[in-house]
Amino acid sequence: MSPKVSEAYKKEKKIDLLRAAKRVFINKGYTHATMQDVMDESGMSRGGLYSYFNHIDHLFMEVLQFEDQEDILFFEPSDEYPLWTQLTEWLRLQQKNIEGINNSLVRAKAEFFLTSNYARDKENYPYITERYDNIKNAIKGFIQKGIKQGEFQPILDPEHIVLYFISFIDGLMLDTFQLGSQKTDVKVQLTAFQFSLKAMLLPVGEK
Repeated sequence: MSPKVSEAYKKEKKIDLLRAAKRVFINKGYTHATMQDVMDESGMSRGGLYSYFNHIDHLFMEVLQFEDQEDILFFEPSDEYPLWTQLTEWLRLQQKNIEGINNSLVRAKAEFFLTSNYARDKENYPYITERYDNIKNAIKGFIQKGIKQGEFQPILDPEHIVLYFISFIDGLMLDTFQLGSQKTDVKVQLTAFQFSLKAMLLPVGEK
């Protein structure tokens, strides 16, 4: 009888596979990545990989969810720091991430949205809409927490601020991927973005 595999082991192994798959998608994009590439990168057998993921689209969706959780968790309000400090720290990290955009999933995402089955059959990929809503709700909840705690006094509806927030960051990421960080001057743009957020949120105690 083969030994029983624990749920903790299976969860850890799945995370290892997702990390390997993310590296493959970063290096090869979406259209040229294969399940065999992930097997080679992870050292996992075919049977092992397919016990977790049915096909390359399924795997890519799981990689997106895995990556999205990092942003969503970052917008969990901290009890250690003022929320404005937490938000500016997130923007500092975004500068680093966007300047290193070629080491991100942006290329794979663009290929997936434009050339994959998703472009022809969006209804079968509900997570794409869900992920936008999840990120939007995470940022909105963060702002609402700041209002409740008396840290933010926004002059606009939080919903409108969040939509602007997502569109700006997504647009800067895509422009930087296409043109390069020197052309888009990421640091300057994020400084201007932080200034506009401060004007909209009016964080208490910040001049």
